[in-house]
Amino acid sequence: MAFCNEGLYAAGSEGILIFYHIKELQYEMKICADISQPISSLTFSPDYTSLLLVTDQGTVYSYKPAHSGEAVKLLDTSSSCFLAADFLTPGNNYCVSVTVSGEVQVWSLEDGTFLSKLNLGIEATSMACCPSSNSVAVGTQIGQICFVDVTKAEAPRVVHKIFLSKLPVLSLHYDQRGQFLIARATEGHIFILDARPSKLFQVLGYIVLADEVLHLSVISDLKNDLVEVMVLLNVTEVQQARLEIFHLSSAIATDNEKYVNEQGMFNASDLKKEQYDLDCPLSSAVRLKDNIVYGYCTCAPFICKYHLSEENKLEDPSVYSSEKRIPSNQFGSGLLCLSPNSQWLAAAAKDGVLFIYNTSTLDILAQKHCQSYQGGGIRSMVFSLDGNFILVNGENDCALVCLKWKEIKETEVEEAALYWQSLLEILNKSTSDENSFLKSMPELKFDPESTSKSLPEAPLKPSNAEVAEEDGNVTNTNDMTWIGQKMQKVMREDARRFANQKEEVQMGIKKLRETIQKMMHENEQVPDIEKLEHWEFNLDLEEQERVQEEAERDVARVRKEIEMENLSYCYLQDLIKYDCWDVMCVKGRAVKCFHMDCQVSNYPLKERSKEELETLKKVLHLKKTETADLKAQKKNLEVDSETALSEEGEKAAEEVADDGASHCLNGSLSCQYGGDTSTLYHQCDLHTREQKLHQTILLKDVIYKVKTAFNEEFDAIVQQKEQEIARVKEANMKIREILEQLELQVEVWEPVLTDDEMPERALTVQDSEIKAEKYLTQEEKEQLELLAKLERERRLAATDDERLRALDDMMGGVLEIRREDVLKMDIPPPSFISRPEDLWSEEEKKTFEDYEKKVKELNEDKEEYREFLRNEWKKLEDSIKETTKNFDECVCKLSEKKVKSQMVIYQEELKIVNLIYALLLDEELDTREAGLHKFLTKKKKEKVKSARKILTAKNGVEAYTGPYKDAIHEGKSLEHHFIEEFADIPEDLLRELLQLYKHRPETPWTETLLDTANPYVKGSPEDCQDALSLLMKAMDELDSPEHMPSALDQSVWERFCLARRNKMESEELVKWKARALEEMQTFLQRRVDENEKMKSELENIFQELTWLKEEKMKLQQNLMVQFLLKQGQVELGSSEVPDYSDAVLINRSVVEELNSTLAAQGEKKITAMVEFKDFSKGIIQLEWEHKKMKMQIQDLTEKARDIVILPISKDCQLFLTVQNYDTHIAQHLAGMEQSLGVMDKLHKKNVKNHQKKVRELKKCIRLKEQANYELSLQLKEMLISVSERMHIIEAADTRDISEKITKQRYQEILKQKYLRNFIREQEKQLTILQSEAESLKPRTLHIV
Repeated sequence: MAFCNEGLYAAGSEGILIFYHIKELQYEMKICADISQPISSLTFSPDYTSLLLVTDQGTVYSYKPAHSGEAVKLLDTSSSCFLAADFLTPGNNYCVSVTVSGEVQVWSLEDGTFLSKLNLGIEATSMACCPSSNSVAVGTQIGQICFVDVTKAEAPRVVHKIFLSKLPVLSLHYDQRGQFLIARATEGHIFILDARPSKLFQVLGYIVLADEVLHLSVISDLKNDLVEVMVLLNVTEVQQARLEIFHLSSAIATDNEKYVNEQGMFNASDLKKEQYDLDCPLSSAVRLKDNIVYGYCTCAPFICKYHLSEENKLEDPSVYSSEKRIPSNQFGSGLLCLSPNSQWLAAAAKDGVLFIYNTSTLDILAQKHCQSYQGGGIRSMVFSLDGNFILVNGENDCALVCLKWKEIKETEVEEAALYWQSLLEILNKSTSDENSFLKSMPELKFDPESTSKSLPEAPLKPSNAEVAEEDGNVTNTNDMTWIGQKMQKVMREDARRFANQKEEVQMGIKKLRETIQKMMHENEQVPDIEKLEHWEFNLDLEEQERVQEEAERDVARVRKEIEMENLSYCYLQDLIKYDCWDVMCVKGRAVKCFHMDCQVSNYPLKERSKEELETLKKVLHLKKTETADLKAQKKNLEVDSETALSEEGEKAAEEVADDGASHCLNGSLSCQYGGDTSTLYHQCDLHTREQKLHQTILLKDVIYKVKTAFNEEFDAIVQQKEQEIARVKEANMKIREILEQLELQVEVWEPVLTDDEMPERALTVQDSEIKAEKYLTQEEKEQLELLAKLERERRLAATDDERLRALDDMMGGVLEIRREDVLKMDIPPPSFISRPEDLWSEEEKKTFEDYEKKVKELNEDKEEYREFLRNEWKKLEDSIKETTKNFDECVCKLSEKKVKSQMVIYQEELKIVNLIYALLLDEELDTREAGLHKFLTKKKKEKVKSARKILTAKNGVEAYTGPYKDAIHEGKSLEHHFIEEFADIPEDLLRELLQLYKHRPETPWTETLLDTANPYVKGSPEDCQDALSLLMKAMDELDSPEHMPSALDQSVWERFCLARRNKMESEELVKWKARALEEMQTFLQRRVDENEKMKSELENIFQELTWLKEEKMKLQQNLMVQFLLKQGQVELGSSEVPDYSDAVLINRSVVEELNSTLAAQGEKKITAMVEFKDFSKGIIQLEWEHKKMKMQIQDLTEKARDIVILPISKDCQLFLTVQNYDTHIAQHLAGMEQSLGVMDKLHKKNVKNHQKKVRELKKCIRLKEQANYELSLQLKEMLISVSERMHIIEAADTRDISEKITKQRYQEILKQKYLRNFIREQEKQLTILQSEAESLKPRTLHIV
């Protein structure tokens, strides 16, 4: 409902908007709009120009009352949750989603625009988009698959549907080439369909797996033209998972009959099935092309990696172990999804967080919180063909999320794009043809109630009306499933094949039956001694006994199942009864009106436990202690304060504060509905955690008291209704007696209590509620017969009473004639009435005249008594109607109070929710702070260890730098010594020897590994010696005489070779030392970088700790306060809305104290200024008092005159003078009734005249109000000017002003005083005028 000035708008489940124009006690109804959908809520806009209508399906309409047009649809949304979503080929333009209610929706990926929708009208269970065409397959709960044409994204349509089986279709999967559609149903059924529209989505066959199917994934081998389907099964016997892999080739679609049997089931050998048992139970699994399987573990949050090869088997040869387990940060059952190019692995769970891993390294590439945990997390996800988009839909939060990559490696993007292009080249060959055929298919008129399947007429082959064709499609005249048709076809084929054998067996059985019947007939004719028993004619006694025993076992089993089921129901009944009835100290019940559709229910309450009561008592005691302490502190502050308020001011402030606190600052009206808010903390004082916890307990106690107070009033109303029903039943007994006497068949209204008003009826089963015949034992039957016999004897004994029969025959069963017996009385006619009147004598004529007179008198008495009974009947009905109507009014008032009590309860619950939210935030901050402190301690320890490592490394580098420099210096000295040693050699030979001296042999490079445990030590001496020995071996070739210069002496050459070897040893030593020093410096630099990084982390931790402390301080100071404000409209002077982001909420007492201080200072200043005034002020005051007294005299004189001329009516005079006023009034009633008609006519004439006068008076009132409004405006302007002058006076410094200026200021003050007095006089005159104007209204109404 929605209320406005014009009337009331109401709507309901019929979808009709109705307007009620209410005028006094009457109303007019008008139908405004019909939207044919159940309306859930109505809301007016702030300016009341438009009305919003919201339906149960989520559709929003707008209706403008001023235009009185049709409702305009603003928003059309789905009310059910998203079930699945997928990308439409080629995967970068559109996506399709389906809801649980069966609504198919098309969206644009560019900006998320909603393009179109198609409502299938049936509950959906799965959905998938075909890669080879723009068709969408939707699985339903009843086993249907509906195919939707989405070649035009703005207008999707249903073109085909297939009824596979009566099992729900759980999931649908296409291969990447769009050749096959794999449908997963319950009970292990997997159906294979041809995904191409040109093949009319032919059902190729199905397979049945032994265990429950948990997940299914499809892999396309484009090179070998194969489709591999991996099925994850749930093995209930052991905590393991089982994988079954089967292969689909393109030959299955071209030559289908070779691969399936007559029932349509695939041959296991043709599918090349493979089975693998895994060591962990999985909830989802995907397979890569290199026999690598990733599974999400159910017993722990792990992603397991398996390699399906012989090396990874456990001791049990049929079980495979996981190569790697990656811990997942998610919780709940997980779901895995593989990208089309097998590069990325997406994982999701019930927490709503999506993780994307690299399939080769299992590194986390990205993570995103897509859905909420409260909404059930993520239901499904899918990658686009190009890998750029990911669609994620939630379980129950009605949210569909489309994700796009922000940061990703270019190589991965190129690989995904390359794979997408190669896949599009394959798909483009068939996509255009399939889409053209899909467009040519006619639209199917979808009837959700019917499961019949229709085929397109033009491009299809005709089908038989009785038997389904082999392609799996069903005609309009057949309502069977595809499996049912296959089975029916097989049965007919078998019946046709074995018809002759069947007929022969039936003939043989018929002859055997006739022979046995003949033998039994002959057996009946022989003597008894020769007769055979019936069981002796049975041909197979053992089979008969076996069948009987089997039937008895089935009966015993069914009986036991029924007993166990009844036992479970009884246990469930006891649980429900205990939780919902026995525990309740106040049982839930309702009370209804007699004549209106109004029902009010009470508040069911559980009895509070001892722990709760003790906690409440403890909290109340603490609150009293805190209140007493606070009062003592305030008292001390008031004593010490210099600017304490007076007692009257304090009382006024307390009254104002109490008033405001009860209605505004308390944030609820619970004090008016039985709740005690005096024990609550002030909302602005809830700073500590203990105070918030105590406030929550106290608020729950307030809610309990509000409910208890309402329940007391409710119990009083229930008791009143029971009394009213008893009175109505008593009156109905009298009405039935009256109707019986009047011989009328009228239905009497009998009020009864409904089941809602007496809920205890639901706990007992009446005999009338049991429809089945009651089973009685033989003893019970005999007992019932005995009781019936005794009852009949008692009735006969009661009727066989001679005294009662005599009294009934003589006097009608009564000893004296009562008034109600008049209707039973009848005067017998005289005996001569049968003769003609001509033969009557005079005496007989007189007798007949007396008879007619008596009959007439009796009829008059009867009619008079009937009229009396009718009046009595009417009085009783009016009494019942009046009393029940009064009770209905009481129930309506109780309903209004229930609404207000519920409002109060919601207000208190909102406070509790806000407090709990603040407590949770505080707890979260404390937990975060504790974690940061723990992390800080850990980092500090690591920093100490790092500092020690750096110090050790620096010492090692400094210790190793000296030998390295000595080795370099030694090498240089060897070279200088070489030049000095061979200075006596000719210059050309010296140059040649220098070249040979610098020449180095070619030696193989050897990698040396340093000791990782001690990185400050160079390579081992053995490695150095090995490298030096290799170098010396290479030097042997250079030292050979072949390389000696021709003019050089052998001894010089030997000395040269020795010097060169020394130089080479020195250089090799320098290289080793340089390499070791470089690695030591690298290690030192690495430790220094780690230390700097650790410092930055510590700084970040300190900053976060500081931020947490600030947030905790803000949380303690920045409280959420609930206000109770009056409903209305706030008008702003300017168009800009003020910014309250930096506003501060302070207590009212602070402002009042500041105002009182300012007022006190102002009074001091005014007192100082008043001292300079002369005696003229007293004269002016006396004049003002004189005028005031004159006005009071005038006012009292007018009041005396009004009292004198007060009219006293004749009725009042009579009441005062006449002694027996009631008798006098009764005498005048007759005359007044006669003159009533004349007075009515005169009254109508006077009403018209007075209405004219009323209109004239209203016109005068409006003129007066306008004049008053103008005077109020002038008064405001004068007040503004006065306040401006007051500010000027206060701002001016009067100490240094001359006497002349002082006199001028004094004159201005006198003028202001005079103006103030004049304003007060005008205000009094204005109030007098307003009172006169208000007094005119009731006088005019009295005249009318």
